[in-house]
Amino acid sequence: MGRKLICVAAAAVALAALTGCGGSSKPSYCSSLTNLKESVKSLPTTDVIKNGTSALQSNVNKVVTNAHAVVDAAKQDFPNETSAITTAVDSLKTTVGQLQQNASPTLVVQAAGNVASVGSAVKSFSSSASSKCG
Repeated sequence: MGRKLICVAAAAVALAALTGCGGSSKPSYCSSLTNLKESVKSLPTTDVIKNGTSALQSNVNKVVTNAHAVVDAAKQDFPNETSAITTAVDSLKTTVGQLQQNASPTLVVQAAGNVASVGSAVKSFSSSASSKCG
């Protein structure tokens, strides 16, 4: 009986250890990536004519926050992809800041290009991380 109890206890400990490892859980950057994708999707639909450049700035700030969360969590696993996200987001943030100061057609075109670059960088990261994020 004592031997049986020891075997059951050992099995319970082994099971607890396996479930504690989170073998099937996804890395934290997966949920952050979902948030980033959603915030990037909002950029092209921002009605700057109706709501002004402050609406665009607000949406860009969400992208920046979500991008930092992804980059901070994934830079060890995906240094090239997270670097590309950082570069693209920084360029977008700079351009939108300039756009708020001096709206010009050139800056509008540049901002659109920056949005496309952010989308491309996020898509590249998403593709690279798909094996871990599903």
